Amino acid sequence: MNFFDKTIRLLGSIVWGPHMAVLLLGVGIYLTLRLKLVQVRYLGFSFRLLLGWKKTRESDQKASGDISSFQALSTSLAAVIGNGNIGGVCTAIAMGGPGAVFWMWVAAFFGMATKLVEAVLGQKFKITSSDGSVIGGPMYYISRGLKLPWLAGIFAFFMGCKPLFSTTTVQANSIALVLEKQLHIEPWITGIGLAVLTWLVIIGGIKSIARVTKFLSPLMVILYIGGALVTILIFSSKIPQAFVLIFTGAFKPSAVSGGIAGATVARAIRYGFSRGAYSNEAGTGTAAVFHATAKTSEPVRQGLIASLDVLFDTLIICTLTALTVLVSGAWTEGTSTGMTAAAFNAAIPQAGGLIVTASSFLFGYSSLIAVPYYGEISFSYLLGNWVRLPFRWIFCVVIFIGAILTVESAWSIGDVFNGMMALTNLIGIAGLSGLAVASVKNYLDKIKMSKGGIL
Repeated sequence: MNFFDKTIRLLGSIVWGPHMAVLLLGVGIYLTLRLKLVQVRYLGFSFRLLLGWKKTRESDQKASGDISSFQALSTSLAAVIGNGNIGGVCTAIAMGGPGAVFWMWVAAFFGMATKLVEAVLGQKFKITSSDGSVIGGPMYYISRGLKLPWLAGIFAFFMGCKPLFSTTTVQANSIALVLEKQLHIEPWITGIGLAVLTWLVIIGGIKSIARVTKFLSPLMVILYIGGALVTILIFSSKIPQAFVLIFTGAFKPSAVSGGIAGATVARAIRYGFSRGAYSNEAGTGTAAVFHATAKTSEPVRQGLIASLDVLFDTLIICTLTALTVLVSGAWTEGTSTGMTAAAFNAAIPQAGGLIVTASSFLFGYSSLIAVPYYGEISFSYLLGNWVRLPFRWIFCVVIFIGAILTVESAWSIGDVFNGMMALTNLIGIAGLSGLAVASVKNYLDKIKMSKGGIL
């Protein structure tokens, strides 16, 4: 391991120390309690809102935004459902043992409430930009709501850097790794191809991105879930053992990774929380950017839809990945997307690896076309709208570099920027939690009174 790798991994460990787990989980628990388990009690209602159930529809007359609620969710899912769901889960298990999966679940459950509040605040403090587009995000609710422009500036810097130096490396690297292993394509060729394909979509801005992700997100999810379910069913006799590994590994040292109990459990928590946060991004503020662009006159409506991000991303897709590598035995060797490919191949020879290859490409590509949007919004907040077009070009160039980096460097860079985004954003969420909670309560009370029976 070279000096750069060591330094980045050290920074990642510092940022994702015990304080981060306490802060991320603490805010999620606090919001869950104040909202009275809203992510459970109103889960069905959230789905009805997403699917446009007749009784939940709203008039477009007072709605402001650039894309539909479904497109906002699809774009947000495209950003969060990436190779973190394939390679990220595997690196969490490789570094922290199967117990890391348990802590991913814990973070995701409470993260649903956190993401709901992020989207609500993103909607409440969104603005119309000088070019006529609707924009929002943590930098706006921190500066306009908390009246802390300096903190908003810090957040915007890290949010701008994250897609540029993290998403590009993680997604491009994961895709390059699996294409090299399965199809023997050189990483530099993958890098060039991804850069061109990404540019073709992002150059058109959020509306162009939303049009593509509206169809891409459901397709990639169905393909991957199908392959994962087949793998799990073939090794179904090992399912009980897989859950034993997860629950015992969360509180006891892993027999494979060894080490003293405190250190091993700490690693399970550290990698469970960091990879979970990288995957679903609850607490990092990205949801506020995407869902602020949705056409709606009611912030809480979009917040309830946004909470489903975490359900789809971590509690469903990441869980399926974890189970495939655990029941197949692939978790004891390899890392990243290669581990998942080995699991699928063990169940579906030849075809399994191709499914993971296609899924890794689609997942990674969907992230690469979605995340530049919140990067350009962040830098435009700091520097002005002129930076948007140059950012899109630079982003595509960096994709090529990401494809040829080492796996460890790629994920550690992501940990550092994600952690710094979470630290600053959670301050904003905590400070404005009273406003968000009151908004949720008022909306649900109004719905109960005016449209009885739909809850």
